[in-house]
Amino acid sequence: MLKKEDLQQLQSKGISESTFYTQLENFEKGFPFADLDSAATIGNGIVTLSENDISKYIKRFDEQKETLSLLKFIPASGAASRMFKDLINFAASYDGSGNLGAYPSIKKCMMNIRKFAFYDKLKSKLRKRDIRIDDLIYNKDYKKIADFILNEYGLDYQHLPKAMLYFHRYPDGPRSAFGEHLVEGSEYAYDINREVNLHFTISPEHRDLFEQKLTTVVLKCEEQFNVKYNIEFSEQKSKTDMVALDQNGELIRNKDGSILFRPGGHGALIENLNDCDADLIFIKNIDNVTVDRLKETTYKYKKALAGYLLFLQEQTFECLEKLDSLSIDSTDLARIEAFASQQLYIRVNMTYYSQSQREKVAFWQQKLNRPIRVCGMVKNEGEPGGGPYWVRNKQHEKSLQIIEASQIDFTNRFQVESVQKASHFNPVDLVCGVRNYKGNKFNLKNYIDKSTGFISNKTQNGIDMKIQELPGLWNGSMANWISIFVEVPIDTFTPVKTLEDLLRDEHQE
Repeated sequence: MLKKEDLQQLQSKGISESTFYTQLENFEKGFPFADLDSAATIGNGIVTLSENDISKYIKRFDEQKETLSLLKFIPASGAASRMFKDLINFAASYDGSGNLGAYPSIKKCMMNIRKFAFYDKLKSKLRKRDIRIDDLIYNKDYKKIADFILNEYGLDYQHLPKAMLYFHRYPDGPRSAFGEHLVEGSEYAYDINREVNLHFTISPEHRDLFEQKLTTVVLKCEEQFNVKYNIEFSEQKSKTDMVALDQNGELIRNKDGSILFRPGGHGALIENLNDCDADLIFIKNIDNVTVDRLKETTYKYKKALAGYLLFLQEQTFECLEKLDSLSIDSTDLARIEAFASQQLYIRVNMTYYSQSQREKVAFWQQKLNRPIRVCGMVKNEGEPGGGPYWVRNKQHEKSLQIIEASQIDFTNRFQVESVQKASHFNPVDLVCGVRNYKGNKFNLKNYIDKSTGFISNKTQNGIDMKIQELPGLWNGSMANWISIFVEVPIDTFTPVKTLEDLLRDEHQE
């Protein structure tokens, strides 16, 4: 039973009692696994664009973008602690012997320390303490190097958001992940007035850092690329927070007796995305950037995906306008069916064919009048994360979905076979159309599959707890969008998940 103070806490966070009890029920019932029909592959849900197609769609985007409002949306919340997990463990356990045989990743980083974009800053921090980094390297004092990378008296990288870390080195100075997204935006996300709109989702504790960064980075980029930046920050809304349970299934409370709430995961960002207003929205993770010499492929495919979306959207809107007319006949319906099946990969179940024309019209009005996203997919080379699949819903309808491993029942032989046949990976490279054919913005919250989500175990402050996360932003939160999957080159996917990743060629200028 909730106490008076609990109800006041819920009210202050904007969480209704019914939402609270639904969260508790989810712990009890769990979330159903996705029902995989098959992996989406080339010719079976994944589109390949020829060079002629790419040129055509880039031209369409370039011709139309001056009439469109564009936005680049970058999830950038959270600290970079996971990126430095190996280094943190090393600093805690290293015996100072100089032997790094038990730490192969750390050995690679230490042997190549001068290649990191943050090297000069690290060197400067050490110099202020009268310490020469060359002496540390010569004496194999790797722990001190690690400490100065991680802790506040040095770079403090274990506490900073990933966006603030120096990723790449250039002749005019190092550039952070945040700065790289500004550079990208200047190439494909500017409007007729050469204004670039960017939206970063951030953690409240990092807001000051981001705002400080604006003053040092934005003016430099504006001058260099002849654009004007309009940058917005938003935070996960407290109304999307989730309760946590202990191993006995009891609510975990803070020391003051209040209920412990945790952020609802990146699925909560559908609220933030829904607050954005633009004709086209580009979505890309904060760490998926590369150096300038390799950016051209990224630009090429970003524009091609946008042009392809505009092409499909135009035809979809024409279908919807025809469905609204009084003159629609069976020939028109057949054309709409063919377009929806062949171009939008919308599948119908067998009951559709026994419906009246009026029912079919109503069906397509509902199916076509939805937000649309074109998602780049790269060939799977073993990276962890979600991928494209054909998935069945409760009505036995098949649709294209991005599915994470946590959504898959690995005890089911057929489901495992679908995973084994998967050929592509989701790099989070999305272009979204969020307006309907009448020009009104969709309420994106109406297209969430709330039956998705996941429960996992976590330890916080020595307490073992069960936690719950909302449907992922590009998984369940977009489950009822029109989804188009397009193959893009692996060169467009250059994430930084570990410190060692920064030593890859795509991060070395």
